Amino acid sequence: MDCYTADWNPLGEAAFYRKFELYSMDWDLKEPLRDCLVAAAPYGGPIALLRNPWKKEKSPSIRPLLQIYSSSGVALASLLWKSGPVVLLGWSAEEELLCVQEDGSVLVYGLHGDFRRHFSMGNEVLQNRVLDARVFHTEFGSGIAILTGAHRFTLSANVGDLKLRRMPEVPGLQALPSCWTVLFQDRVTLVLLAIGPDLFLLDNTACSGVVPPGLTPGVGGFLQMAVSFNYRYLALFTDTGHIWMGLASLKEKLYEFNCNIRAPPKQIAWCNRPKGKQKAVVVAWERRLLVAGNAPESIQFVLEEDSYLVPELDGVRIFSRNVHEFLHEVPVASEEIFRIASMAPGALLLEAQKEYEKESQKADEYLREIQEREQLPQAVRQCIEAAGHEHQPEMQKSLLRAASFGKCFIDKFPPDTFVRMCQDLRVLNAVRDYPIGIPLTYTQYKQLTIEVLLDRLVLRRLYPLAIQICEYLRLPEVQGVSRILAHWACYKVQQKDVSDEDVARAINQKLGDTPGVSYSDIAARAYGCGRTELAIKLLEYEPRSGEQVPLLLKMKRSKLALSKAIESGDTDLVFTVVLHLKNELNRGDFFMTLRNQPVALSLYRQFCKHQELETLKDLYNQDDNHQELGNFHIRASYAAEERIEGRVAALQTAADEYYKAKNEFAAKATEEQMRLLRLQRRLEDELGGHFLDLSLHDTVTSLLLGGNNKRAEQLARDFRIPDKRFWWLKLTALADREDWEELEKFSKSKKSPIGYLPFVEVCMKRHNKFEAKKFAARVSPEQKVKAFLLIGDVAQAADVAIEHRNEAELSLVLSHCTGASDGATADKIQRARALAQRK
Repeated sequence: MDCYTADWNPLGEAAFYRKFELYSMDWDLKEPLRDCLVAAAPYGGPIALLRNPWKKEKSPSIRPLLQIYSSSGVALASLLWKSGPVVLLGWSAEEELLCVQEDGSVLVYGLHGDFRRHFSMGNEVLQNRVLDARVFHTEFGSGIAILTGAHRFTLSANVGDLKLRRMPEVPGLQALPSCWTVLFQDRVTLVLLAIGPDLFLLDNTACSGVVPPGLTPGVGGFLQMAVSFNYRYLALFTDTGHIWMGLASLKEKLYEFNCNIRAPPKQIAWCNRPKGKQKAVVVAWERRLLVAGNAPESIQFVLEEDSYLVPELDGVRIFSRNVHEFLHEVPVASEEIFRIASMAPGALLLEAQKEYEKESQKADEYLREIQEREQLPQAVRQCIEAAGHEHQPEMQKSLLRAASFGKCFIDKFPPDTFVRMCQDLRVLNAVRDYPIGIPLTYTQYKQLTIEVLLDRLVLRRLYPLAIQICEYLRLPEVQGVSRILAHWACYKVQQKDVSDEDVARAINQKLGDTPGVSYSDIAARAYGCGRTELAIKLLEYEPRSGEQVPLLLKMKRSKLALSKAIESGDTDLVFTVVLHLKNELNRGDFFMTLRNQPVALSLYRQFCKHQELETLKDLYNQDDNHQELGNFHIRASYAAEERIEGRVAALQTAADEYYKAKNEFAAKATEEQMRLLRLQRRLEDELGGHFLDLSLHDTVTSLLLGGNNKRAEQLARDFRIPDKRFWWLKLTALADREDWEELEKFSKSKKSPIGYLPFVEVCMKRHNKFEAKKFAARVSPEQKVKAFLLIGDVAQAADVAIEHRNEAELSLVLSHCTGASDGATADKIQRARALAQRK
């Protein structure tokens, strides 16, 4: 245990700091770090190096080399820089390399050196050039701040959604500020800069001078400044050798340290962990590294070569040409367990487990001591937590064995914490491995989340490892294996040295029907890579036509898209393709394409009926469909034409089309309608009133109601209305007019073809019993019973029924005998029935 704490360095009495090696770098750099532009991504991210020949007298023909390495020094990409001079390299939160050029354009590269996109920071930056720049990360994403040659600041808080913001002018700024940084407070991005002994804070609207509280007098200038990982704290290095540490709001001073070194440092970075005991900063000079906090003493390390600091959530990474190290505050759990002479429960439990392995009775003594203090659950939790903060697998195992040993003596200790820590450590050890080179700490891993870590493995094309982690953690397929396989397939289609057939087959064999995998997305990536045929082959495996069709349309394979849409049975999808074809093809080719697809043609006709009538007419003409052309002109005569002449002309055209279609019935009916229209117009001109567009029957009825009986009779003869129908029309019309005299004359004009019972019914509907009795006498014998019952003469109906000796009529009469006055009639019927039975 003494050996374990040998590299612990106390910073005051509050906390210890330790620096341990992550990797021995084997990247064989040709240039020292001081001659390169360097950018390292947080959370164990990659390192980018660009030899900077623009600062030295070199031949213009010598192009710099952009190199990307993992944190362990494994080469990921290398490419010659063929663009303009670069001012700054930086990594976005998505691990994309941002290269800020002097002209204000930003080139974005992937982890493997693949060019992604570029964007400009605006015309003002282009005209004035870039003097300095910063890449920063906030909750809005990754941003860029630019200092132009006009000594103005321009920034964008999110390069993914570029919105440029020009900061207010700084009065008196005629040269580069001695130092500046980006702050983020209350969801607003700010710029803090130093000009001599003065500090200025730029927000959206104004530039204001600020003074750090409690700053030692006599400061002639600020040489370096740094903001903490979470933007809560600020550190200022002054020309007097003092380091002022306080809140980033500049409202409170935490403490100040005099390092007695006035030389400007190369870098300064915060080194504190969440919920840590100490807040400290790390200052790096050419050959010295200093850790200062709330203590009169500092921790100092000798740097044997050029080094670069990378601020992290819970510490600082330090890499040089030969080694990559991590400096951090010793976590509380580790400190309590491993501190010399510690009596913490975790320390006793670790000793108990070691003695148990030696088969020593001291194990029981340690356990008893922990149990007597009732601290065994706390001891187990301490060992589990400390294991998470250890980097060496052997120490992790030792602590976890101690926790497992202690759990055996606790009733119902929840196993979730222990199991989860074992899983997390196995994942962390896998990604920390030298070939992978992602030196995440447990704290960083929990902040980053497993989903983001998987995304980063996918970016590095470490698909097998990512799948193994998903299977080990039993993540849902849609979130884990399926998503990773989809990324693998998208990468696979970029391998242009493999034939389309082989790539499509390999992808299908690997993916199959894996849930959550979209073949259309993979096909879209193939199309984006210029492999159209491969995209079409991949779409054959896509079961959802709604995903196939849009991409086929994008690839200009409209006819194939139409076939797929028809196979799907989705009419909306078919309509989408048809309308796309209409805009893409000329009219003739469009119609010929539809003729080969009856389903699409039928649907398009339905569309044209509501939206494009003239196109529908052209379709019928092309197909020589005279029947539908006749129907079209019939509809057009009512829908479009208002003048009677135009309607008659449309009907004449329809009749001609019906004759061509050999539909004589429809043609004759259309001609009859033309005659009726002309007659109705004539009637309106002569008689007034409304006749146009009435049916033949309604026209006759209107004439009868108007007293134009002669015209009605003539119209009935002209259009050969059957007598029965005409008598019904006239009977109803005269009754509606209550022209009973004319109705009686009409009934006597000749023998009624409909009989006289309807006359009785019509009169009774108008409550005219007197007239009904006149017609009841003329009703045929077989209908007399019904006629008398209609007018309410039950007795007379009974006499007729008895006379006829008709059982049905007798029963009908009996059903109408409801009152006392009808009792005699009912008895009369019953006697008649009895007499008939005796006979």
